[in-house]
Order: sequence, then C-alpha cells, then structure tokens
Amino acid sequence: QVQLVESGGGLVQPGGSLRLTCVASGTIFSLNTMNWYRQAPGKQRELVAVIDDHSNTDYTDSVKGRFTVSRDNTKNTMYLQMNSLKPEDTAVYYCNALLTDWSHRERDYWGQGTQVTVSS
Repeated sequence: QVQLVESGGGLVQPGGSLRLTCVASGTIFSLNTMNWYRQAPGKQRELVAVIDDHSNTDYTDSVKGRFTVSRDNTKNTMYLQMNSLKPEDTAVYYCNALLTDWSHRERDYWGQGTQVTVSS
C-alpha cells in the first residue's frame, strides 16, 4: 500500500509563512510528478504547484513569487513553502503524486489534506 501524508497546516496571520510537507510511504519504485492542490469552501479544487522528477516547477499565477515547491527524492518527500500568506490562501491543501507502485504501474495517489487558515 502507498500512502501520502501531509502535515504543517495551521492558523497563521496575513503576511505569515507556513511550510507544508508531504511524505509518500509504502512500496514505491519511482516517484514521478508531484503536485499541491487546494480547495477552499464552496470552490473547486485547484492546482497550486507542480514539481516533476527533475525538479522542474510550475505555479498557478496567484501564488507565483510567494510559494516555493521542492522535493527530496531520498526521503520521498515534497514541500511547499508558503510566504506572504493572504486570507484568500485559506483552503485545505492536498498532496498528489503520480508514482510507480508495487504493481509496477503508474498510479495517481492523494493525501488526506491539511487545513491552512490565514486570518487575523
């Protein structure tokens, strides 16, 4: 079995910072593209940041210059450093990964989500 577990969410004031972590565990032969999504109340889930297996990155426009995605392949871990947080960043943040698991097939996995609340 493969699991993705996020951590690092919480309550932060506007202008503050948080660092989210996503750890992939289980039988994993290769960890390919990894993504951070978020979903705010009453809104659709949106793609926030992408990092491929060569650490090429991309971001949605609203977080460019404020968020940084990175990964440590030795630890099967992805990070999202979030700076200059705004109230509109409030959402549940989800980790998503495309990986080759025990079946030797490439599959899509999701974490359970971590709440980020930006409020004074």
